[in-house]
Amino acid sequence: MAETQETHRFPCDQCGADFRFSPEQGLMLCDFCGNTAPIAASGGAKAIHENDFERAIAGQDPTEFEESKVVTCTNCGAQFTFEPSIHAAECPFCASPIVIDTGTRRLIKPKALLPFSLSETDGKKAMTDWLGRLWFAPNGLQEFARKGRKMDGIYVPFWTYDAKTASGYRGERGTIYYVTRTVVRDGKRQQIREQKIRWSPASGRVKRFFDDVLILASKSLPKKFTDALAPWDLPALEPYRPEFLAGFRAEGYTIELAAGYDEARDHMDRVIERDVKFDIGGDRQRIHDINTAVSEVTYKHVLLPVWLAAYKYRGKTYRFVVNGRSGKVQGERPYSAIKITIAVVLGLLIAGIVGYFIAMNQ
Repeated sequence: MAETQETHRFPCDQCGADFRFSPEQGLMLCDFCGNTAPIAASGGAKAIHENDFERAIAGQDPTEFEESKVVTCTNCGAQFTFEPSIHAAECPFCASPIVIDTGTRRLIKPKALLPFSLSETDGKKAMTDWLGRLWFAPNGLQEFARKGRKMDGIYVPFWTYDAKTASGYRGERGTIYYVTRTVVRDGKRQQIREQKIRWSPASGRVKRFFDDVLILASKSLPKKFTDALAPWDLPALEPYRPEFLAGFRAEGYTIELAAGYDEARDHMDRVIERDVKFDIGGDRQRIHDINTAVSEVTYKHVLLPVWLAAYKYRGKTYRFVVNGRSGKVQGERPYSAIKITIAVVLGLLIAGIVGYFIAMNQ
């Protein structure tokens, strides 16, 4: 039987208001009275255990599932949690108004997470600094973003996969050599040096252990955004505890475990191909076939911290994401037609002046 998700509250032992997790202090903080409380030590990454992939696909790990309450945005399809007291809000991924009509999904439990280490203030500063470096962005956007609504702290779902691989291959090794031959050009005999490649058969085996191949488990944000937030300090993963989510939201995964593994295998195959080319050696390589045996596949469902802002600016939504650990920023940006026009005109003027002085000095 699947477990039912509990509603977690963390009341302050001094005033009874709710604690939230404070990234700045790494503690539980009561905003009402300022009281703090520590989060119990967990043993860090050493306490995080991998799950068997084949057993999960076969449905033989029922204790790894839970019934999760989520809300789905009808505009962008994002699924995420909301506090029970909230009945209407904006989607943090696309800024569309939504009415909270919570449903349930049977989801694999998160095994680990990276806690936020940057506050919302840090996230906003990183975003506005990034916007300030975009010269062709409209002047009003940075000010609009700075004065806009709060950034949302979202734990974004990922899968990690471990696997042992052993690959046999057949191919060819190319060795570059040069020959000199005589040609006639414009009635004159010339010697030219011509590059050739000598190919010889090659075969062998390569092995690799893949550790924590990270795959985005959501479609709410463009993958290029989340890829650009890497690297993530995965050795700092903490065993999942609801205290770290207090005051934040968690997005439910929409890319299933098996589909995530297919993407992970694509990544593994590219790395194995690189290993094969290195093993073939020589100056050039040709690969005819690679046969890979994969074993001991394990996985984790992990949550990674992102500060997210979705702003509607002149009728269009722009999204900005900030790595909640490193402060790295990625986002969509509008372009100012006025600034682009000015830059083009200035470029033409400078080119004209330079051309004028060149002509005068000839």
